[in-house]
Amino acid sequence: MLDPRQTVVFRWLASGDAGDVDAFDDLLHADAVVHAPLGLSTASAAEEKAVWQDGLKAMPDLRHEVQEVVVDGDVEMARVVVTGTMGAGFAGLEGTGRSFRIDQAVITHLRDGKVIEAWEIADIAALREQVAG
Repeated sequence: MLDPRQTVVFRWLASGDAGDVDAFDDLLHADAVVHAPLGLSTASAAEEKAVWQDGLKAMPDLRHEVQEVVVDGDVEMARVVVTGTMGAGFAGLEGTGRSFRIDQAVITHLRDGKVIEAWEIADIAALREQVAG
């Protein structure tokens, strides 16, 4: 049975949560494209690092709890529960100090063991409702 902690998608989210964006160098290609909601899509690992750094400033308690991972060749898919507190404004959302818990799916395409393209699908309606002031 697959240990989710060994997958690239798990290590990417765990590194981001820990604020260790330098670990992204081992997990994302320099030209990796990440499609994300709320205008947070990125076209390089450097841009992805910056988004995570900004996100952690606004939500220092941001956590991605991986519920399950499915791997099919060079594709990894994770079902994730995302939690945090919107302490400051981020991605067009106000810093209300309210906590949230939403569902997310992350689909990654790997090349040579690193993310080359990813899609993040999240319950943004629930996020907006939970953090509204």
